[in-house]
Amino acid sequence: MKKFLVILFATLLALPASLATAAPLLVAAASDLAYCIDELAAAFRKETPGAEVKVSTGASGNFFAQIRNGAPFHVFLSADMMYPTQLAKAGAADGATLRPYAVGRIVLWTTDSRFDVNQGLALLRDPRVTRIAIGNPDTAPYGRAAKAVLVRDKLWEAVQPRLVIGENIAQAAQFVQTGNAQLGIVSLATVRSPKMAGVGRYYLISDTGVPPIEQGAIVTAVGMKEPLAGRFVRFLGSPAARAILERQGFGLPAVSND
Repeated sequence: MKKFLVILFATLLALPASLATAAPLLVAAASDLAYCIDELAAAFRKETPGAEVKVSTGASGNFFAQIRNGAPFHVFLSADMMYPTQLAKAGAADGATLRPYAVGRIVLWTTDSRFDVNQGLALLRDPRVTRIAIGNPDTAPYGRAAKAVLVRDKLWEAVQPRLVIGENIAQAAQFVQTGNAQLGIVSLATVRSPKMAGVGRYYLISDTGVPPIEQGAIVTAVGMKEPLAGRFVRFLGSPAARAILERQGFGLPAVSND
């Protein structure tokens, strides 16, 4: 009997500790999600009582490098499909969980009243435009998209000396907002966010002739041991998540049947 009570006491002590130290779901999210990722996380918690989600936002390319080198993120929400696909090929993520969750759009944005963005990218030929912000084309998918439309419209060579390069799309937008750049090519989601709504003016840039900004979610190799990781990725295809993304200015991929 004494032995039984000792075992029971030890078990009761262990249970609260194990519940209290349950690890949060760690999500690495592209910076274009900065204004809606908290709402997505809250909606996920509502559907998954007891779940704790901790989010870091930044350039997709930087997260790619970190995860490939063992950073302990469970889920990666990239601003493209290339980075998560490469992680899967390298064995740093579970390729079976890869799915598109949103389609980004880019805009020409300014807070400077002297410039009429309705001219579109042709406005960048105006000699008064001396500072143009974009994300880093080497690490930020929205930076690559900005470069693609500038190349398409034969403007890339002309604007390079005037470019102000942000580490990610959020920093590029910050350059415009603070006046450190007169114009910027940023995400539609950024300028339609509650924080930026009504600030400045923007022009939706045509995506004709350039690759779509299809954004992908994947469970990392570390996340394969965390049941909530796959559940969070699948949640992004739910009506609740899609409604949030669409409201924030993202396009939506076809509905998945999984």
